[in-house]
Amino acid sequence: MRRRRPTPPPPLPQRDGVDPVRVRLPAGGPGATVRDHLVQRLSAAAGAVDGMFAAGLVVGADGRPVPPDTPYAPGLCLWFHRELPEEVPVPFPLEVVHRDEHIVVVDKPHFLATTPRGSHVTQTALARLRRELGVPGLGAAHRLDRLTAGLVLFTVRPEERGAYQTLFRDRLVRKEYEAVAPYDPALELPRTVRSRIVKERGVLTAREVEGEPNALTRVELAEHRADGLGRYRLVPGTGQTHQLRVHMNALGVPILGDPLYPEVTGPVPAGHFRRPLQLLARTLEFTDPVTGVAHRFSSGRTLAAWTSYADWAAGQ
Repeated sequence: MRRRRPTPPPPLPQRDGVDPVRVRLPAGGPGATVRDHLVQRLSAAAGAVDGMFAAGLVVGADGRPVPPDTPYAPGLCLWFHRELPEEVPVPFPLEVVHRDEHIVVVDKPHFLATTPRGSHVTQTALARLRRELGVPGLGAAHRLDRLTAGLVLFTVRPEERGAYQTLFRDRLVRKEYEAVAPYDPALELPRTVRSRIVKERGVLTAREVEGEPNALTRVELAEHRADGLGRYRLVPGTGQTHQLRVHMNALGVPILGDPLYPEVTGPVPAGHFRRPLQLLARTLEFTDPVTGVAHRFSSGRTLAAWTSYADWAAGQ
């Protein structure tokens, strides 16, 4: 079995906590020159790509600018920073719960993505932490949905990231979530929900289908109120996309503030931070694979619809 070569370190520094883009030219790729290839691969305007080359912003592994007429060569690596659009700052604090020489655990607010993706790049937990903590090698051991608040684990040393990611892959991390949803006295709880969930690329929602279950969630009712709301404890045994939201919706008690389940609502404009999804990653519990220390972390956040439903509903 051949081992994959490690990715060489970037020859460019981070910008606003974001790594440069690395493009490795594949065998048989389009274009006779590196310039032609980037125009086609990036689906960018030729003028924009020409501007990057003219400014010396496209470099090779040695950090030197690459001429645009460099012949196409499979395996050649190009590095550059994309021009990023303006992002509306997420106006909520990112609180550090724990920090040592190996890991950083943070309490993420609603609306802040975990890692750069799509239109959310600099306004992500990873980029923000790299800037605020001054740790450029910081990496995410797992992800939490942008709309979900709560605990996220980051690694300090890139060479140790795989050990922590393996914990999540092998389900060696106990995660507990809290949610606010309608209370249904006819719903028998606690129960373990098992189903098969699929999420197709380009489709906003995940869905349950027939077949062998690949998603498991323990659902418990922590308490309920006379106004028809319940506070639920959710313990996932698996980590399918939108799993908790899909399972709660299937039980007939969709989580408050969910823009996808049971129905997809219209697009939300940038800067809209009202009525957040009432889902919180409350606890993380695991044995540290590097130090052997048994960790248990808890979020200090509360769900607004439970503490003050009127304020949450009004978007305050």
